[in-house]
Amino acid sequence: MGCNPVHVYRSMSCEECMSPAWVGEVGSRAGWQPLCPPADMGLPAPGFMLPISDPSLSLKYDREQPIFTTRAHVFQIDPSTKKNWVPASKQAVTVSYFYDSTRNSYRIISVDGAKVIINSTITPNMTFTKTSQKFGQWADSRANTVFGLGFPSEQQLSKFAEKFQEVKEAAKLARDRSQEKIETSSNHSQESGRETPSSTRASSVNGTDDEKASHGGSAEAQLKSENDKLKIALAQSSSNVKKWETELQTLRESNARLTTALQESAASIEHWKKQFSACKEENDQLRSKIEELEEQCNEINKEKERNAQLSRRLQELETELQDKELELEELRKQGEIIPQLMSECESVSQQLQDAENKNKDLEEKVRTLRTEVEESKHRQTNLKTELKNFLDVLDGKIDELHDFRQGLSKLGVDN
Repeated sequence: MGCNPVHVYRSMSCEECMSPAWVGEVGSRAGWQPLCPPADMGLPAPGFMLPISDPSLSLKYDREQPIFTTRAHVFQIDPSTKKNWVPASKQAVTVSYFYDSTRNSYRIISVDGAKVIINSTITPNMTFTKTSQKFGQWADSRANTVFGLGFPSEQQLSKFAEKFQEVKEAAKLARDRSQEKIETSSNHSQESGRETPSSTRASSVNGTDDEKASHGGSAEAQLKSENDKLKIALAQSSSNVKKWETELQTLRESNARLTTALQESAASIEHWKKQFSACKEENDQLRSKIEELEEQCNEINKEKERNAQLSRRLQELETELQDKELELEELRKQGEIIPQLMSECESVSQQLQDAENKNKDLEEKVRTLRTEVEESKHRQTNLKTELKNFLDVLDGKIDELHDFRQGLSKLGVDN
């Protein structure tokens, strides 16, 4: 038998239905919030002793043995408010069904270290209720509390609930058998108390008849022995009657106490059943409303998403349409100016041809001008040379003239 690990959760309890809020599925509704990673705890070995100080809970394998074990997070109802759940363990702990073969009883026991957090004897009047997909609870009138267990999966919760129902039926069968034994022993004691005096009287009468018939010593001896036997039987029957009366009184008192406890537990269970049924109905209504709202929200979100996609697509199509219209308008304008462009193109071609012709003429003129410029440069060079020669001659003539003037001046002075 293996242990099923469970994550430890903190209860977000509902103030009205006294049950933990919705368990989330790794992500939907809010509910259980993880407090710590799952602990790895093993099952107790055969012949184990629970590490607790209470001798009544020190269970040996030869007396109480586990018949089913799982792991869950344990809660108890808040005794002050009777509404909120209080965690009884800081982590996931082992929860086991134990069977006591000597007392023919069943208990649910859970121990966290050296602390007993669950010690609940199962009675036929108990009911295990599933309040959510992963949470279940039952009321213990003897402990005057309500225990709650949080499981990691719905399958483990279903297994625990099935075992609870099975153990409950076994406890009911054991109670019926014990009541049958009590009734049988009570009837037997009453019948033995009634039959003993009558047998004594019959024996006395028979002895008297024998005494009258025999009238001898052997008859007297036989009568004496029979009287001794009758005295012994009478004493034994008297002691047996007193013993059975005492046991019957004890059984009656026990039955009265059991009846009172049963009535109290039945009344408490009926009260809890009414509260549970009302809470369950309200919880179911809230679940249905939440599911409807979630469906509506999902549909609204899908519609919004589709509308957003359609809006984006519409905008894209409008933009494309505008671009196409602009392109079409440009094409229309270009189509209108194409003839003009063709004529302009022809005129430009003609102008280009004329320009090319002019360019050729200009190039010819340029070549001619270049030739003329070369010739002009050559003539200018020749002119410069001739001018230089002329200036040299002129300088010589001026010098001669100066000399001539000086000679004239001298002649004038001389004259």
